[in-house]
Amino acid sequence: MKKTFIFILIFLALALIAYNVTLVDFSNPFEGDSTIALIGIVASLCAIVLLLIFITSKKIDKKLKKN
Repeated sequence: MKKTFIFILIFLALALIAYNVTLVDFSNPFEGDSTIALIGIVASLCAIVLLLIFITSKKIDKKLKKN
């Protein structure tokens, strides 16, 4: 995967986090649509972590192939 595509995916995950934060009712965060928004936030954070791990593994793979 190209690095620019990965950064686009990270940007989209950040945009989803920002959108889902607007849907959360902070007085009752675990009721109704707020629960779905919280699940969306956690899922987007997981996607970002996985993409960062993928970038790191590509860097390690490149260094190992270089040596």
